[in-house]
Amino acid sequence: MGFSKKWLFDFGTNIGVDLGTATILIYVKNKGIVLNEPSVVALDDRTGEVLAIGTAAKKMLGRTPAGITAVRPLREGVIADYDVTEQMLRYFIEQACGRNWILKPRIMVCIPSGVTEVEERAVRQAAIAAGAREAFLIEEPLAAAIGAGMDIYAASASMVCDIGGGTTDVAVISLGGIVSKISLRVGGDKFDEAIVSYIRRERGLLIGEPCAEEIKKSIGTAYLTDNNRDNFAAVRGRNLMTGLPESIHFTAEECNRAIREIVEQIITAIRQVLEETPPELAADIVDRGMVLTGGGSMLDGLTRLIAERTGLHVYLAESPTACVAAGTGKSLAYLDRLGPSETWPVRRAL
Repeated sequence: MGFSKKWLFDFGTNIGVDLGTATILIYVKNKGIVLNEPSVVALDDRTGEVLAIGTAAKKMLGRTPAGITAVRPLREGVIADYDVTEQMLRYFIEQACGRNWILKPRIMVCIPSGVTEVEERAVRQAAIAAGAREAFLIEEPLAAAIGAGMDIYAASASMVCDIGGGTTDVAVISLGGIVSKISLRVGGDKFDEAIVSYIRRERGLLIGEPCAEEIKKSIGTAYLTDNNRDNFAAVRGRNLMTGLPESIHFTAEECNRAIREIVEQIITAIRQVLEETPPELAADIVDRGMVLTGGGSMLDGLTRLIAERTGLHVYLAESPTACVAAGTGKSLAYLDRLGPSETWPVRRAL
């Protein structure tokens, strides 16, 4: 008697991992998202020993004494430090599933759509080394679409733009596959870097990226109006001329100027994907619009600006930060519906 792939995947723990540059989320079947932690690791410089992972390590960013370094082992959506990523992933899997596995979990990991084969292999190997029985990969736009509740197997087109911490993926999806796509190595982290650079250049003040992230969340906007133009945040840093601590008022208008170039790159990518989309599917997108997912999509005014610049209806997903993780976990259930491996939207494991 034969068994379907669906039965095999129902046996044992199946988890989805959103291996993000800024945050790692883990989705466990029948439980939902059980872990949401910063992808930061604190290391002892002398021994290489891991001292803290996740939230505890993020609190150390920019504050560590000599001998301790807080690092992000993922950059622009890919692994920058394999060994540290493996340890971090193992720790988070244990936190999500427990250590006493009767059967090692099968893991689906999302990856940016523009990664190379070498980068793919590194993610798969890190997942296996971290304790996965099998590891599968899915491209972020597909995971985001599934997590946002789209039917990726419909004959009509769906368009999604996922703006994460390190990458932005824009794709048109139809009949279970990606028709046209672009992956940019820009995201929420680039917004933070742009704010740091602007304040240093224009205001002569040095701040850290955690401070820039808070500025982005409090007054950052992609669309200036009379109501938000004069909003401001008190920013504390070190004056580059005197070397002394200083506090300034930083306005929403200045913040808009700081991040404008990054926003323009995202809009240009969206327009390019639309230009490469077949006319029949483009008509579907005009009717159905586009969905934004990812933490970066929550930037104030971004939905309105993209709608004005593209002429599309643009919607923010119900849980934008959780869409990719949820879709990554739920995509395990799609394996029994997939055809030959070369047509799979899910890339097979080792």
